[in-house]
Amino acid sequence: MDNNETKRANLRKMKNIALSVLGIAILVFFVAHHYKIGWLKAISEAAMVGGIADWFAVVALFRHPLGIPIPHTALIPNNKDAIGQNLGTFVSDEFLIKEKLEVKLDEFDFATKATNWLKEQKNADTIASLVVENVIPGVLKTIDDADVKTFIQQQFEVKMRELNFGQWIASGLESLSKSDKQAQLITNVLTVLATELEANKEEISEKVKKSTPWYTLGVADKKIAEGVFNGLYEFLDMAKEPDSSIRQKIDSYVLKFIEDLKSSPEMQQKISSLIIEFTQKEEVQDYIGSIWQEVKNAVLADLENGEQSKIKLNLARMIGNFGTTIQNDIVMTTKINNFIKIDLLGILLRNKKAIGDLIATSVQSWDKEEISNKLELEIGKDLQYIRINGTVVGGLVGLLIYFVEQFI
Repeated sequence: MDNNETKRANLRKMKNIALSVLGIAILVFFVAHHYKIGWLKAISEAAMVGGIADWFAVVALFRHPLGIPIPHTALIPNNKDAIGQNLGTFVSDEFLIKEKLEVKLDEFDFATKATNWLKEQKNADTIASLVVENVIPGVLKTIDDADVKTFIQQQFEVKMRELNFGQWIASGLESLSKSDKQAQLITNVLTVLATELEANKEEISEKVKKSTPWYTLGVADKKIAEGVFNGLYEFLDMAKEPDSSIRQKIDSYVLKFIEDLKSSPEMQQKISSLIIEFTQKEEVQDYIGSIWQEVKNAVLADLENGEQSKIKLNLARMIGNFGTTIQNDIVMTTKINNFIKIDLLGILLRNKKAIGDLIATSVQSWDKEEISNKLELEIGKDLQYIRINGTVVGGLVGLLIYFVEQFI
């Protein structure tokens, strides 16, 4: 049973009680009249008058008693526009006052209440569930995958163009040159080249064979190939020796390249352009664009785990930790409260007339029967006590009048 149904049930109950009290007064009247009991008859008569009069008064607030259009009845529906206007004016003039609002906002302590609420595990879980079950899937369904892919590619290109890769590489190589790692790196590179040279010996022979004149009849091909191979191999082997002249020339070339790269914007631009050109290749662009789909699929797969979703568990933990952290930070809670107080106070004061007008127009827009039913549902239960009190007080007044008459 919802809240309105509960209110309707309570209203019906109180109406029946008030009617029962009036019914008892009527029954007592017939008994007193039959047995000619004067004082009891006086009580019942006055009780009936009081009960019926107050029934009329209560009903007349909301509708015409017995459906008869008696003047000055159905007061609320007939005056709903004036009620709405007066209610709006009353709220804006009496409640939306700076001094009163400041006191209430100071008392409220929004930061403490909010952080206490967030610290509760069930509340953090509720927010996390709301985000995981509604917000994230809704966002993912709304977003167009093609638009996101294009956006990522465009932003990637923009960010790449903002970076000076030449300067980065120069700084990295300079740091490397000042450590023992440069020598080791060059040695490793030369070792790899030697290995590749050995692995491609047959291909080198074929290249030499194709390059020699036809009239040699292939006699010198093998010797030339062996000479080229051995020469290159010996060169690489000598270059691996740290004290060799070849190695010293390589080291000097590397240092000169680093200095040129550091001081030459043209070289830096060329390197950056080469890297950006590489990223523009179709394969790279497709990979960059696929990042979104991979992220989306990973998120959706995690959300299918329900209560065990890592996103949900981490989000709930973050919310709880946020509440605890903020609550323990006096400076932050004070700032939050001051922010809420200043901003909310400003909003309310700047819009007090608009708030009053909103209340007035809302009430005025209601149907007459609707506003009558709404108000009766809210206050009708308490108004039935007027009927009960009218019956009881009327009976007591009747008894008092009876005794006064007896002594006059």
